Amino acid sequence: MDDSADETHVEWREWGEDAFEAAGDAGKPVLLALVTEWSEECHNMDRATYAEPRIAANINDGFVPIRVDADRNPHIRERYNMGGFPSTVFCTPEGTILTGATVLGIDGFREILDSVRHTWDQRGEDAGSLPRALQEDPPAGEVTARIEEHMVEQLLATFDDEFGGWGTDVKFPLPRTVEFALVRARDQATRTLDAIQTHLLDTYDGGFYRFSRNRNWGAARCEKLTDENAAVVRALAHGYRYTGEQSYRESAERGVEFLTTTLWTGDAFGASQGGDEEYFRLEPSERADAEAPAVDETVFAGHNGLAIDALLRYHAYTDDETASQYARQARETLTETLVDDGRVQRYADADAPRGLLVDQARTLRGLTTSWSVLGEPGPAVDVAEWTLSHLRDDDGSFRDAPTGGAGLLSEPLYPLDTTVELADSLLDLAGLTGDRRYSEAAHDAVAAFAGAGERMGVEVAHYATVASRLGDLQVIAVGTDAGSDLHRAALRLADHEAVVAPTATGSRTLPENEARLVVDGEKQGTAATPEALEDLLTT
Repeated sequence: MDDSADETHVEWREWGEDAFEAAGDAGKPVLLALVTEWSEECHNMDRATYAEPRIAANINDGFVPIRVDADRNPHIRERYNMGGFPSTVFCTPEGTILTGATVLGIDGFREILDSVRHTWDQRGEDAGSLPRALQEDPPAGEVTARIEEHMVEQLLATFDDEFGGWGTDVKFPLPRTVEFALVRARDQATRTLDAIQTHLLDTYDGGFYRFSRNRNWGAARCEKLTDENAAVVRALAHGYRYTGEQSYRESAERGVEFLTTTLWTGDAFGASQGGDEEYFRLEPSERADAEAPAVDETVFAGHNGLAIDALLRYHAYTDDETASQYARQARETLTETLVDDGRVQRYADADAPRGLLVDQARTLRGLTTSWSVLGEPGPAVDVAEWTLSHLRDDDGSFRDAPTGGAGLLSEPLYPLDTTVELADSLLDLAGLTGDRRYSEAAHDAVAAFAGAGERMGVEVAHYATVASRLGDLQVIAVGTDAGSDLHRAALRLADHEAVVAPTATGSRTLPENEARLVVDGEKQGTAATPEALEDLLTT
């Protein structure tokens, strides 16, 4: 249980079968509180609502209260999230949902307690329902060029010409959308990167805030999460690769500095820093004497996979050795402590979940990038094989976790965004190993959602990126060790959606000092020098 729970008067239980069985035996509904360490609203609700003695007494008497850290348990989060944190969810003893909300003050909480009690007394278990995502199978279809075309149309239709970014309300950085746009609508991508570094970069402490509440990128939410910072660093690095814009490199560097200082635990990257807006609104001279928001030093496997990927992409374009050293150390920590025969443990605790799709996919992401940039694959193949063996259904779709557990964990969930992350990494692994099984698995994973392609918005542009790569995967196989002039040139000259494979660690054999361009399995040409490679890739 997290420290913030100690501020409350609620008799919280840990998530598990025992808590739901106790609710069933007592004939009471469940109150599930989904919280995070970084959310100020979570801490405020603890202090203002759950700490109120009469509220706590009503909860303890009429409900079975369960508290879950949403970051440590993403498979629970995805089934019960009410749209933000805290998520306040009322469930039946079977785990189905009665109702829910996010932040609740004392008066609002009293009202919802009365309402839930009335509903429960009148209808009992029949009042519960499954979230829509658990009621439907993925909408399968054919992977065609239309998926990419539709996403380009979405970019054009939703781009904010006045302020940059997509949409006319809250502005998220959407780094994967930026990367999709870099090779299809570059002006949109660069204008969004300009807005991100102007409005979301913390110029004093480094790192990037989560999002802005306003269309003009004002009123930023100030929490800083490792996975989100890593994604922004990577997008800025790619922006620098395409444009040579020095500010993108400098902003990426500030993100790297934040990850390797504030969030560095000594062995790997911690999870997040809280978003105390009073602190982050201070002038630099005032911050120096103020207490910085707390850092959650939990080392999550998936977060570190993305950080390794981002730092090595930055290193590939800049030769920054500090970034590669931290990435190596984090990779060693991750693989030595959280990977066991390809199965990834979310964090270092005996009760931590294992084999979650998000951790498998993101760990594989870091390992394939390490293979491509450093020539050091680690257990990339083992991680991929475990995922294919344990989380893939017969139709090629992927479940978010091994099936089974309390509440709705017994219901399979097929997450689009995480499936895409896995498919992207499987394509890289296919390019690195020459094993078509991985590209075939990526194709089937994308096809599992292709029936919804015309309904997808820019927030899932990564899906269109992977669909495009399936039909035109570029691999630059380099017959040298990683770090040679030819290999380094390949990393910098290749499209960021291509795969650079240093063959000293792959299954292919090439003449020494030869780079070979292969597109969709067909050889397009070879080069023996960086200059010749540039000619090959630009003609």
